[in-house]
Amino acid sequence: MHPLLTVNNLSIRFQDGNLAVDDISFAVADGEAVAVVGESGSGKSVTALSLTRLLPAPPACTVSGGIVWRGKDLLAADHAAIRRARGKEIAYIFQEPSTSLNPVFSIGYQIAEAIKLHRPEIKDVNAEIARVLELVGIRNAGQRQRDYPHQFSGGMQQRAMIAMALACRPKLLVADEPTTALDVTIQAQIIGLLRELQQQTGMSVLLITHNFGIVSGFADRVIVMFRGKIVEAGATREVLRNPQHPYTRALIDCIPQLGQNKERLTTIDYSKILDSR
Repeated sequence: MHPLLTVNNLSIRFQDGNLAVDDISFAVADGEAVAVVGESGSGKSVTALSLTRLLPAPPACTVSGGIVWRGKDLLAADHAAIRRARGKEIAYIFQEPSTSLNPVFSIGYQIAEAIKLHRPEIKDVNAEIARVLELVGIRNAGQRQRDYPHQFSGGMQQRAMIAMALACRPKLLVADEPTTALDVTIQAQIIGLLRELQQQTGMSVLLITHNFGIVSGFADRVIVMFRGKIVEAGATREVLRNPQHPYTRALIDCIPQLGQNKERLTTIDYSKILDSR
């Protein structure tokens, strides 16, 4: 598989001096599902936002390194090229759909905005909205597209966000903690839906998560981040079976397991992790 996205020596520093991401490199191949795993504050989300320059402009935030998308460095691209890439080529879904959706516009109106901006060749926009809503498992799509976000449950809102992203037919879908605000049953449904859609469409997926429990059945490869650095990367099965870094082992130990009789979940001993660096 050829690299679709290549990140080279990426560093992100905020105006307060915080080095959020420290010289990381990774790639995502065409049609590949990659998970970036780490706790809150490890640099996952700012890495995802940096891909299409969604972070604050300097001097509030300084980004260095290279972000090469289909042979072009997005950090050196002009604003017109970045606007074309956002949504049409690289689409996002975020962890809290209720804050991503505008409460005063219908679901269909918001999906239509994306279609009209990035796919002006579409003549019957309403039919395309119904198609993508049905694709993500929303029944009676012709009627439901007229509903407002508050008329959808949390899981249905996230499905609508996925439909909005897919309406632009992106080559890469960045899913930033897409299941955090959902209960466990709905989490499994959303992850299963993403995997199914990824296989159907052939798009690449970059999944940002703190939860190793949702990675095993989804990602081809996993990247583990700790305090702004990549501490381990490899095939998902190999990392889960034989983690090499103590932080990776600690994250895996935190996953609840059926049959384990524990009074409380395992906590991470940071002193051991820092000693190993």
